Amino acid sequence: MRHCINCCIQLSPDDVQTQQVSCRGGSHHGRQECPVCKAENKIVFRVDELLISSPFHYGAFPSNPSLMEGENPSDAKEHHHQSSVNNISYVKDYPSIKLIINSITSRIEFTTRQLPDVEDLKKQELHMFSVIPHKFLPNSKSPCWYEEFTGRNTTDPYLTNSYVLYSKRFRSTFDTLRKAFWGHLSHAHGKHFRLRCLPHFYIIGQPKCGTTDLYDRLRLHPEVKFSAIKEPHWWTRKRFGIVRLRDGLRDRYPVEDYLDLFDLAAHQIHQGLQASAAKEPSKMNRIIIGEASASTMWDNNAWTLFYDNGTDGEPPFLTQDFIHAFQPDAKLIVMLRDPVERLYSDYLYFASSNKSADDFHEKVTEALQLFENCMLDYSLRACVYNNTLNNAMPVRLQVGLYAVYLIDWLTVFNKEQFLILRLEDHASNVKDTMHRVFQFLSLGPLSEKQEALMTKSPASNTRRPEDRDLGPMWPVTQRLLRDFYGPFNARLAQVLADEAFLWRKT
Repeated sequence: MRHCINCCIQLSPDDVQTQQVSCRGGSHHGRQECPVCKAENKIVFRVDELLISSPFHYGAFPSNPSLMEGENPSDAKEHHHQSSVNNISYVKDYPSIKLIINSITSRIEFTTRQLPDVEDLKKQELHMFSVIPHKFLPNSKSPCWYEEFTGRNTTDPYLTNSYVLYSKRFRSTFDTLRKAFWGHLSHAHGKHFRLRCLPHFYIIGQPKCGTTDLYDRLRLHPEVKFSAIKEPHWWTRKRFGIVRLRDGLRDRYPVEDYLDLFDLAAHQIHQGLQASAAKEPSKMNRIIIGEASASTMWDNNAWTLFYDNGTDGEPPFLTQDFIHAFQPDAKLIVMLRDPVERLYSDYLYFASSNKSADDFHEKVTEALQLFENCMLDYSLRACVYNNTLNNAMPVRLQVGLYAVYLIDWLTVFNKEQFLILRLEDHASNVKDTMHRVFQFLSLGPLSEKQEALMTKSPASNTRRPEDRDLGPMWPVTQRLLRDFYGPFNARLAQVLADEAFLWRKT
């Protein structure tokens, strides 16, 4: 199913007297009310498979980075803008852009989604449900099970793995997996068995909120083992065959390719289970497996390509529905950040040319206009998960709407299964954050030396030096974004019963 978005440009009274306004193919002169825009004095343009010029800058939209491999910077076309002096012209624009934000705010409604039936989930992912069992080994903290391995000893177990086939940078990782594989098969009744595992916990988001730093520190704990690849993006992208959407869809990565990424951890768990069985049959293997794809919480952009739409623009299935079907007891860690600062950091990371406070302001203004237009015709959830809209937006405005995503996750998982952190708190007190994570995951204590190594190392994935020189966003841009994100932050703080998530003082 494909969506077409009608986008509108606000006109001044002077413009209306001279401008011919076209609405859904109809032409009128003078002052009129547009049935699409649902307001006076607007021009309609269409955003479909081919995107045309936007109201606020001229030229093609840049590629949306949300579907790029490993959250790497995407290519963006260079645009030329007149630089402003102390953003005076933008301050003059504030009242008109504030009207757009007010229009969005007036339509915000946080509704509870209808959960799909498990049988409907199975119809969508028959193979996945045939591979992953309903029950896991009782002596493993991570969800693991043994399955028969039917390949001969001369068979490369990773020969057809899509991660290695489609990305050269993973080949050395799979060389390591290949060397370790054969020594960790179990043998019984003339058959070979391998231990398969899923993660015990997921770091599910959000991008540019410190997930890489949390991952780098947490993997130093001896009881924690992560996937062989930091961000598999399997649940949100690879299982649909998405590597780079602009390159088209590849064959869908089967669940076996994802499970392969946990083989090294499975080998260690297998050894522990064997040792425990010989000495203390009831002893729990303490190793836990984690996965840290920052797209898991929010990215459902593939749904329009694979699922029929019977819910008026809202996805019938979300990522968390499938994870919960297999792992109802999964633990989920979310790292959040002031969404205004997150967006600017995201922009600096993904934009490849013409980065400036000027350019950021124009892209924010454009994104707000696009989002408002969607809200005129669709529900909040439908707009947040609208693939066409998300690909059209020049900055990832929707990623900062944390309340929408979290509420949808909380309809599936219990609140006790979440640890919600703020980057601001993590940056000011790393030790406290890591202790909270240890407690949440029931991890054993560290020695003083191990803890010092984990907590005193420099932060990972900080802003690049060349981006620091660009300085902050314009104050007026910051003000607009605070106005936009304010209602969503308020709802988030209410859900979490914590006013820190208002980000009044970041």
